[in-house]
Amino acid sequence: MATMGKYCKAYPLKKLRQFPQWSEQLENVRKNLQEVNGQEVEVPRLLTDDDFLYLQENYVVTDGIFIDKNIIFDNVTVEWKEFCSQMLRFEIPTYEPVTVT
Repeated sequence: MATMGKYCKAYPLKKLRQFPQWSEQLENVRKNLQEVNGQEVEVPRLLTDDDFLYLQENYVVTDGIFIDKNIIFDNVTVEWKEFCSQMLRFEIPTYEPVTVT
C-alpha cells in the first residue's frame, strides 16, 4: 500500500527539468488505461513540460501524491536541495504544537 507523506508540492515538469543534474526514471511513470484492440491495457503516460510532478518532503519527486510510489527522481544531493530552496522556493512548513488550555 502506498504511503502518504506529510507534505508535498506540485511543480510543472519544465521547472524541475531546469536542474542541471535532472534525470527521469520513466519506468516509474503512472500508467493510463487505453483501449487497444477492444481491450483495456495500461500504457505509460508520456511526460511533457506541462505535466505536474510532486516534490515530496524528502526531496524525492513522484508522479502522484504518494511519497513511495511512482518515483521519477530520487538523486537527492545538496545541490538538489539548494535548487529546490532557491529556484523552486520549496519550503516545508513548520507546524507548531497546539496547546489546549
